[in-house]
Amino acid sequence: MEGKVAFITGAARGQGRSHAVRLAQEGADIIAVDICGPISDEPAVIASSTPEDLAETVKLVEDLDRRIVAIQADVRDFDALKAAVDSGVEQLGKLDVIVANAGIGNGGATLDKTSERDWQEMIDINLSGVWKSVKAGVPHLISGGNGGSIILTSSVGGLKAYPNTGHYIAAKHGVVGLMRSFAVELGEHSIRVNSVHPTNVNTPMFMNEGTMKLFRPDLENPGPEDMELVAKFMHVLPIGWVEPEDISNAVLFLASDEARFVTGVTLSVDAGSCLK
Repeated sequence: MEGKVAFITGAARGQGRSHAVRLAQEGADIIAVDICGPISDEPAVIASSTPEDLAETVKLVEDLDRRIVAIQADVRDFDALKAAVDSGVEQLGKLDVIVANAGIGNGGATLDKTSERDWQEMIDINLSGVWKSVKAGVPHLISGGNGGSIILTSSVGGLKAYPNTGHYIAAKHGVVGLMRSFAVELGEHSIRVNSVHPTNVNTPMFMNEGTMKLFRPDLENPGPEDMELVAKFMHVLPIGWVEPEDISNAVLFLASDEARFVTGVTLSVDAGSCLK
C-alpha cells in the first residue's frame, strides 16, 4: 500500500478505525470520514461515535508516520461526502482505494412489524450511503488513470437471512448488487470492486445491550459470555465473533496489488457461518 491513498467511511471507531490503521501500517495515507454524532433524534441503543473517537483514529494513523485527513460527514449527504473526498485528494494528492464501511444496526422486529423510520434509516445509511460513498470517490479513481480498488462492507447477512433483522438483511444484500454493478461498469478503468462479509465483529455495533438481548431474550440482563454461547452456534469454527483486525486483513488484501485481478468477489470472514 506504499504511496497509496485510501478513503474510508465510518472511520472513527470499530472496523473503520481498524481498516485505517491496518492500511496505514502498510504505507497508505488516509481520508477518514465519520458522522461523529447521532444519526437521528430518536434515542439510540448503540452510542454514537464522537469527534474524540475520530481524533483517536487520527492519532493512531499519525503515530505510524502516515498522513490522514479526517472530516465529519454523513454518508447520507452526498454533497458533504464529495466535499470531504475532494478536500482529502487536494491535500494528499490522489485516491487509490475506497472502503465504504459506514453502517448501522437498528430495530429487532420482524419485517411486518419494522417501523418505516427504522426501515428508511437502514436503507439510507447501509445501502444508499454505500452508493454515495463510491459515487463521491470514483471520479478521482478514473481521473488518476491508475485503476484502483473499491471495497464495500456487506455482511454474512448480505449472503443469507436471519430473523428480526430483515431491513438490515435487505440493505446488505443490496450492497452485493452495488458491488457487482460497479465491478462491471468500472472494469474498463482497471478499477476492481469487491465486498467483504463479516460475521459478528467485536465492535460497539455488536457488543451492546440491544444485541445481547436479541441473542438471549431468555435473560433479563445478558452479558458477552451469555451471548457467546448462542453466537457460537452460528459458526463452524468454535468462536462467537471475530476481531476488527480480521476484517481489516481481508480489506488490505483486496486493496493491495496482491489482489490485482480479483474483482466482483464476495469475500466472507465468517468462521464458516455461510456453511450453516
